[in-house]
Amino acid sequence: MTKSIVVKDVIDVIEDMAPKDLAYDWDNVGLQIGSMHKEVEKVMVTLDVLENVVDEAVEKGIDLIIAHHPMLFKALKQINLDQAKGRTIKKLIQHDISVYAAHTNLDIAFGGVNDMLANQLAIKNTQVLVPFDHETLIKLVVYVPEQHLVEVKNALGDNGAGYIGNYSHCTFSQEGTGSFVPKEGTDPYIGTIGKEEKVKEIKIETIIPASKKDFFVKTLLTAHPYEEPAYDLIPLVNKGRVTGLGRIGTLDQDIKLKEFCDTVKEKLDVSNLRVIGDLDKKIRKVAILGGSGEGFISQAKRMGADVYITGDLTFHEAQEAWEMGLTVIDPGHYVEKVMIEGMIAFLQKKKWPLTFTPSTSNTDPFQFL
Repeated sequence: MTKSIVVKDVIDVIEDMAPKDLAYDWDNVGLQIGSMHKEVEKVMVTLDVLENVVDEAVEKGIDLIIAHHPMLFKALKQINLDQAKGRTIKKLIQHDISVYAAHTNLDIAFGGVNDMLANQLAIKNTQVLVPFDHETLIKLVVYVPEQHLVEVKNALGDNGAGYIGNYSHCTFSQEGTGSFVPKEGTDPYIGTIGKEEKVKEIKIETIIPASKKDFFVKTLLTAHPYEEPAYDLIPLVNKGRVTGLGRIGTLDQDIKLKEFCDTVKEKLDVSNLRVIGDLDKKIRKVAILGGSGEGFISQAKRMGADVYITGDLTFHEAQEAWEMGLTVIDPGHYVEKVMIEGMIAFLQKKKWPLTFTPSTSNTDPFQFL
């Protein structure tokens, strides 16, 4: 009998990619409403959880809503059913719909919102725009029968183990002989119960982020043929990849600012944007930070960006960018909706028997006339 998939199963996969400890302290990420143990068949992904989104979810029989912006961000002092927030909460509870939010942790995570935005605009060779910290690293050591070496190495490397600088899939292998005696009640992949077995094995060493330790142990146990594989987890002093907000990288070739603005509108699906700078200026090095990133204008300039793409620019900060000679494109906050299709594509890799639906409800409050 196939095991039912519950809310926690989906959340675990999201937090393997975007651990909650990456989020800002002021943020409210995680389960917003519902139960971790609710069975899931239909999942909707949305940027925001407003009343119209919940109405859509009810109509479509959704079990779980995954959002970028937390529905419960500021502390609630009352749940007034005559107001939109209160009605929204009531509908979610009445229809047993769970809500989960991955916000700043998804902004910061590798493969998260800012990488999704960079990929949409074909920004290559990216690095973190606003560094915060380095990943804490662990050395994972595992002993594998020779014939399963490639399978286990690929399972770890393809899921992000072995990153050193700009190199991935980094491992060290060493041949040896493993010995063990299967006891009563075991189901050994190799060997006979009660007799010592000697097997030619390969020791694999690789590096993993400490924040994803549980994920990589699960990945290892799934790929390894043994019932009880031997492995070690060794804390390291080495610093891992830099983590932080935004990305900065390069385009394949120089392009005029006006043409690049047209590309931004097309690729990020916005009808209008604001721009600071000479439209004939040629650009190649691009910084991008989804959401409200005006606080990092100086950082984009220091990093040598020809243009900085971010939302919610206010007048005086725009003047500051203009005076320092930094070209800025403001396509609005709503471009973070790129996470909808990005999250669905990520979750579909699990090949679960679930239906993943993008929300079609508009949650952008602005109209341009």
